Amino acid sequence: MRALRILVIVAVILGGLFVIADRVAVGFAEDEAAEQLKTSEGLASTPDVSIKGFPFLTQVASGELDDVEVGIENYEASTGKADESIRIADLTANMRGVAFSSDYSSATAASATGTATIAYDELLKAAKSEQTDVGLGFTARVVGLSDGGKGKIKVAVEVDPPALDPQTVSVLSSVSVKGDTVEVHADSLPSLGGVDLAENAVRSITDFQQAIDDLPGGIKLDKVEAAPDGVEITVRGSNVKLAG
Repeated sequence: MRALRILVIVAVILGGLFVIADRVAVGFAEDEAAEQLKTSEGLASTPDVSIKGFPFLTQVASGELDDVEVGIENYEASTGKADESIRIADLTANMRGVAFSSDYSSATAASATGTATIAYDELLKAAKSEQTDVGLGFTARVVGLSDGGKGKIKVAVEVDPPALDPQTVSVLSSVSVKGDTVEVHADSLPSLGGVDLAENAVRSITDFQQAIDDLPGGIKLDKVEAAPDGVEITVRGSNVKLAG
């Protein structure tokens, strides 16, 4: 019995040491992966990298990590226009089946899903905020975007009719994803200044789109929905590069 107790105590101690070693190793790996991701994506700040699953060391031995979560606080995505970007807040992605090279210099996830938010003031950059002639002497411009409820965006349009004071009208719009572009489309059109203008003239102001290119690792836009603080986007990808 005494020998059995000693054996149990030794096993517990070794198990505890293994857990400590495993957690130290995973912490080091997370820090290294975060630095490599920061460098490869040209990020302004170091992202959060969390390697899920236990034990970590057995996953390393297999050459593949089950689940890695990456969080980037602010990501400047390309819009396809020179010297113009759009800030994506709180980008979080879960990477599944992350295989890495023998020298740990590169890592690729078999699949990835994630979420992020684009604030309304960022999306507003894509709208026609300058005064635009929409016919009959009317000029108009988008002056604000906000949550319209039920997954809609409320687009505030300032209208300047001839010989009258400017006025602001609101339009409820749907938001959708088409390829790498977020599109905003008015559900119905108001009369501007009490005058029904041609639909295509009004939509030249109310409807707009924003391209979003070069997301981390090559992930792509999947879905988008209006929310209180901005549009919430869902991203998805396969063979997503984490590093290298």
